Amino acid sequence: MAYVALVTLIILVQYFFFVMQAGLARGKDTVVAPATTGDEMYERKSRVQMNTLEQLMITLPALWICAHYFRPDVAALSGLAFVIGRFMYSYLYIKNPKSRGPGFAIGLLANVILIGCGLYGVIASTIA
Repeated sequence: MAYVALVTLIILVQYFFFVMQAGLARGKDTVVAPATTGDEMYERKSRVQMNTLEQLMITLPALWICAHYFRPDVAALSGLAFVIGRFMYSYLYIKNPKSRGPGFAIGLLANVILIGCGLYGVIASTIA
């Protein structure tokens, strides 16, 4: 379970990095709070941060359920795949929003694995 905890912390550090990128872009491009629109680069970085936050509501609980009821190694590896997908998503989205698909797909697949394995593990533990 230590690897799952480590992956959880990596995910949180990654999210903090995305928050900082959006915040720095807000200041650099003088998008004054509470405005959420303005410079295109700020909007892209802000959208990466918000989309990642939306995904974390799925990823983090599914990661721990998968680890507890299925296998911690599968959970940790899927969590790392999610991190890789999010970095790809961020890089591609900031470069060209229309090219974000591969990074999003990796994160989506990681979440499907986490949810599927977690669901299998929970059902198997209730039947046994």
